[in-house]
Amino acid sequence: MPDKSPLKTVLKTSLPAVIDLSASTFMWTFEAILIGKLSAAAFAGHGMAVQIIIVILTLLLTFIVGSSIIINRYLGENNFWEANHIMGQALMLGTGMAIAISALWYFGADFIFTLIRDGGTGARQAGIVYLKTVATFGPLVLTNFVALGIIRGAGETRFAMTINLSIVSLNAIFAPILIFGLFGMPRLEVKGAALAMCTAHSLGFVATLLVLRSRKLPLFLSFKELTTPNMKTFRRLFKTGVPTTVEQLVWALGQLVVSGYAAVLGIAVLAAHQVFLRIQAILSMFYMGFGLGAMTLVGQNVGARDRKGVFRTAFAANWVVLVFAVAVFLIMAVVSKPLIAIFTSDQEVVQLGASVIIIFALVQIPKALDGVLIGNLRGVGDLAWLMWLTIASVLVLELGLNWLLVFVLDYSLAALWLVHFGDELIRSCINFLRFRSGKWKLSDM
Repeated sequence: MPDKSPLKTVLKTSLPAVIDLSASTFMWTFEAILIGKLSAAAFAGHGMAVQIIIVILTLLLTFIVGSSIIINRYLGENNFWEANHIMGQALMLGTGMAIAISALWYFGADFIFTLIRDGGTGARQAGIVYLKTVATFGPLVLTNFVALGIIRGAGETRFAMTINLSIVSLNAIFAPILIFGLFGMPRLEVKGAALAMCTAHSLGFVATLLVLRSRKLPLFLSFKELTTPNMKTFRRLFKTGVPTTVEQLVWALGQLVVSGYAAVLGIAVLAAHQVFLRIQAILSMFYMGFGLGAMTLVGQNVGARDRKGVFRTAFAANWVVLVFAVAVFLIMAVVSKPLIAIFTSDQEVVQLGASVIIIFALVQIPKALDGVLIGNLRGVGDLAWLMWLTIASVLVLELGLNWLLVFVLDYSLAALWLVHFGDELIRSCINFLRFRSGKWKLSDM
């Protein structure tokens, strides 16, 4: 690993990942806007289907994160044979999971959507149609998600960005045509949205496969590795990936419960809270991109046994994201009301959001730093630490302290985001101290 310019290396790896991940988030938002023009019922059903899909994508992080961390170690050692072996085994597991998940979605959609009490509005049917259509293409869509994640996690972010931007562009073109029946095409509404997404991702699967077989990357997909199971490697992948999956699921569940707390406080509070969550979802893609770059570069330095390079790369990534987060804080402080008004015209919600947005903006600084610190610690393989710290922070702060403030002390939206600020600040400080202490070791996973 060259260490003469860690800042340049961090930017070269992280910025394509930022663009890549942000594009996917914007596409989900664009699709939701189009569906919302059909009816509130279609919007609700589509929204629930998307949430189900996102939960499953979180589970697939087991293979993406686990394989990426191990692959980066081998790439740092210039051991390309073992790196390709890990990738092939991870894709075999991912493909098997994709087929099983697709079958579950297709045959279980009717049962899953009994959770929606739509009163005959059609929300339930909209969700069923969307999920079943996605399930038909699921093996290709989900396998491509895993494959692109591995390419991205191994530091080849420009290739991942190019493929994903192509997918998003095709999806953005196909979606309005198939949803509204433009240019002589049939009006398929919710099913059209699903078909547009699946068609774009299926074409993306072909592009990803060609790239992995082209020898343009350090990684090369061997069909022998893809079809010959190795139980020892499977166990290794699960051991490495499961802590990150648990960490992500616990965090997602905690945020869902906190949204429930906001709902108890009233519709205006819930609406303002949801506006902040949508803004944060977009910003989190930037933090995740920098964190991914940190994980990749730190992991490769670990593989090269370059302890000095580990720290130089990690701290360069921290400075980059700190500058970005401070800029975000200043922008939101200046344009608070116009920013909230993008999402809602309800003046009560706009006023409430504007009164809390400074706290929300402050959250972004420790949250951005922690995103990179998490990437640093994943790069060195300190995964169990991150899992247990997240579990503790969710139980004590996000669930416990918020419950006390809302239901006992009768505080409102500002309290929820103050707790979130405290949570992010505490975890970023603890993770910084953990990383700087060097209690992790330069050893194989």
